[in-house]
Amino acid sequence: MASNNNNNKKTKPRAPKDGANPKKFKKKTSVLLTDKVEYVDYKDVNLLTRFVSDRSKIRNRRVTGNTVQQQRDIAQAIKNSREMALLPYTKRVAQTRTSRPPRDGDGRRGRDESAPRESGVSAVDIDAVDLEGVDEFEGGDSADLAGETLATEGMEA
Repeated sequence: MASNNNNNKKTKPRAPKDGANPKKFKKKTSVLLTDKVEYVDYKDVNLLTRFVSDRSKIRNRRVTGNTVQQQRDIAQAIKNSREMALLPYTKRVAQTRTSRPPRDGDGRRGRDESAPRESGVSAVDIDAVDLEGVDEFEGGDSADLAGETLATEGMEA
C-alpha cells in the first residue's frame, strides 16, 4: 500500500507568522458595523443599494467586508426588496459599442450582398437624365428630385 509520505520531496520553508508577510492586507470594515445597523430591513433601499453593483449584482463579501451572516442577511433583504419592486432586478446600462473594423477581402459576403433583389421599380441612370431645367435643389428628398426629373423627361415614376 502506498503511503502519503512526502519525505523524498523538497519542501519549501514556510514564511514566518510575524506581521512581515507583504501579501497580507487589512480587512475591510463592513458598512453595517460603521453605521451600527442592527437589523437589515428589505425596505431600507438606501442601505441595500450600497451592496449592489451598477449592473444590479450583489457585491461579494470580499468587496463589502461583511461577515458570513451579514452577507446572508443582505442577500436575503435584496432578494425580498426586488420581489417587492423596491429594487430593480437589472438596470439599463448604456453600452458604448465600437464599430467593427472592416473585413480583409477574404471573399465572404454578408446576407444582403449574396443575391441582388428583384424589384418592380426600374433603375434610371443619373447621367442619362438631363437636368437642364433644374437650377437648384430646394429641400425635399432625393426621391422627390428623381420624380421631378422623370416627369420633365416624360417618364413615369
